[in-house]
Amino acid sequence: MRKNKVFSFINIFGLAVGLACCMLIASYLYSELTYDTYSVNSKQLYRVGINALGNGNVSDFPMPDVAVGPGIKAAYPQVLEYTRFRFNGPVFVSYNNRQFKESKFALADPNFLQLFSIPFLQGNEKTALVEPRTIVLTQALAKKYFGDESPIGKTLKIGDDLMKVTGLIDKIPDNSHFHFDGFISMSTLRPQQQTWSNVGYYTYLLLDKNADPKKLEAQFPQLVAKYVVPETQRDMGVSLAEAQKAVNTFKFYLKPITDIHLHTSTKYDPEPSGDISYIYIFSALAFFILLLACINFTNLSTASSARRSKEVGIRKVMGSLKSWLISQFLTESVMLTGFSMLFALAIVYLLLPYFNDLAGKHVTMGFFLNYKAIFIELLVTLVVGLSAGIYPAFFLSSFQILHVLKGNSGTAPAKKNILQSSLVVFQFTISTALIIATFIVYQQLHFMQNKKLGYDKDQLLVLNDTYTLGNNEFAFKQQLTRDSRVVNATVSTDIPGNGNLGGTQIYAKDKAHDETNNEIHCNIYRIDGNYMSTLGISLAKGRSVSPDFPGDSSNVVINQAAVNELGWGNTDPIGKTIVRSGRKEYTVVGVVKDFNYTSARQKIAPLMMLAEHRHGNIILKVKTANLSGLLADIKNQWDSYKANGPFSYYFVDEQFSSLYASEQRTGQIFTSFAFIAVIIASLGLFGLAAFMIKLRVREIGIRKVLGASSGTITGMLSMEFLKLVFIAILISFPITWFAMYKWLQDFAYHIDIQWWVFALAGGVALLIALITISFQSIKAAIANPVKSLRSE
Repeated sequence: MRKNKVFSFINIFGLAVGLACCMLIASYLYSELTYDTYSVNSKQLYRVGINALGNGNVSDFPMPDVAVGPGIKAAYPQVLEYTRFRFNGPVFVSYNNRQFKESKFALADPNFLQLFSIPFLQGNEKTALVEPRTIVLTQALAKKYFGDESPIGKTLKIGDDLMKVTGLIDKIPDNSHFHFDGFISMSTLRPQQQTWSNVGYYTYLLLDKNADPKKLEAQFPQLVAKYVVPETQRDMGVSLAEAQKAVNTFKFYLKPITDIHLHTSTKYDPEPSGDISYIYIFSALAFFILLLACINFTNLSTASSARRSKEVGIRKVMGSLKSWLISQFLTESVMLTGFSMLFALAIVYLLLPYFNDLAGKHVTMGFFLNYKAIFIELLVTLVVGLSAGIYPAFFLSSFQILHVLKGNSGTAPAKKNILQSSLVVFQFTISTALIIATFIVYQQLHFMQNKKLGYDKDQLLVLNDTYTLGNNEFAFKQQLTRDSRVVNATVSTDIPGNGNLGGTQIYAKDKAHDETNNEIHCNIYRIDGNYMSTLGISLAKGRSVSPDFPGDSSNVVINQAAVNELGWGNTDPIGKTIVRSGRKEYTVVGVVKDFNYTSARQKIAPLMMLAEHRHGNIILKVKTANLSGLLADIKNQWDSYKANGPFSYYFVDEQFSSLYASEQRTGQIFTSFAFIAVIIASLGLFGLAAFMIKLRVREIGIRKVLGASSGTITGMLSMEFLKLVFIAILISFPITWFAMYKWLQDFAYHIDIQWWVFALAGGVALLIALITISFQSIKAAIANPVKSLRSE
């Protein structure tokens, strides 16, 4: 190491960076793969969902109706328990003249926290959620309202109800598919009609350890026939034969809770889920980063053989056996890897805060220093040390004594060059592929954030909770529209991007008796006469609706997606009738052009827009360069009405950006580690170029004496490596195109892969290689030939 400080540093540093990256990625993967495993019942808990087939499309609802949980438990003895929760919605919470808006409350069955193994800090876990108007709080929320006092027995005003605090928990674990700050007893709800065919209750079943979930699933059509079919017949007013189609189009299914985070794609999950494809991508990335670092080690160790050839020859003359030499070199390799592992842990310690911020995780150094992690790290050190050192060990120990002592390298240079060339090609194949992938990832993210949405999100200001103004809400809106900085205004709870979608089942009346007739799920917006003009939504046909016109109470505007799914794609839908939940009929008076009211990752779903005054938020289209001044004036006007809630607002474009926070975070993680992988490959090429050029200093000296210019020598030395990089680029193109094409299929709307991306990435890879090699090539080319030939 002392004799070759630069190359030892490259070996140790490159391997340490590779190991550190692998450890950080491993912590991310572990966090993702262990979602919902914290419960002692995790292997027995299953969530009930519904797959509803409508007009050839399958809608996935992970929250069945109120009666499904108790009904399944009553029907099948292998179901030991059921539990449910449902969203409570944003509410104002008051205590001692202090008021806050809370959005993370849920209604839950009494056994919910027990089945998910959430420990209580205070209160009785068996009875805390039995009585109506009781609530269990997290420690953070309890501190917010009660400080250091015990919250048990105290009363909070939640909305219009008084709730008694009966339990205290620490928090919901980070790796859970749901997170709430408060759980209200399900019995707080007024008695519900025990129906099966609607949605709204996230329902979980605790199965017997010996139960087969697939066999249980196979019996669910009996429940559909017994409960869903009669409800469909009653609600839709169709014949029994028509209603019985639900047995084939309405299916309950079971999902293990440990599969929810990575193996679901429904937009109705409590929180945005992960994606198993990213697990595969990051696993491959970690593997390739470590492999690149190991290749560096192998390449540099093999390239440095000339410096150790005489040592090997002398040892063999002194009686050393080949097996002894192999053991020595493998031991050196493992020791070098051990130094790299220690260095890697230091790098992890320094980068962990930044990594947590980037990945949205809460990993601590304890994750890497517990006894299981240390055992794995020692095992990795041994495996990596042996894997990276095994070829150099056999290569060095196989030198022929006579050749070595005569000054030759002791082995056939062609074989050595083939291996080194192959490894360089492999490294830059991976590096180029990562560069291409990074470009395409960022193109797709940019496309999603800048795609034409079908409405104008810029300078669209939402004033929250304007229902707290009571009867003054309309007057407040009118007062705002008199401000020249306010272009338009509308009142609605339905805002693109907020995710709070109501929905219903609809069908086309003129196709009620067609063989192809199927209900479809349709989302609902409730709008006033200014909604479309405020948001800049365009009509394709017909007109809008307004609650100011009584006749519009039975009219509806639908989007183009609804037109197609209702089977009206080749006809004019204006004047046709849709039936909602089998009862209420609406006449279609307008069709809006499709607009992205959810993430661009998802296909635009059917939407119906009803004329209804829906108190909740005022949406303003504003036009001013002085937004802070406008907001200050609006707040003063708000305060003058003495609302029952605080003034709050947001801009639609900012909320829209938050829809892609997960994709942005994933893209940043991928890019960061891809950049490091390219650096590791370049570092190896730098070291290899330096070694190979040092072996040729005499050849270079002779060429210069014979008249070769520095430029000619630089070009000759660089070209040998650039040929290898060019081959790597050509190999990477088809592989990367296929991988990125598959990745893009996960998006409902995505870019087309352009040829110039490959050309640009190839150019970048060549430039990186050229810069890496040129430093050593130029240094060798301008060296004084007298010095290099002096020893001849």
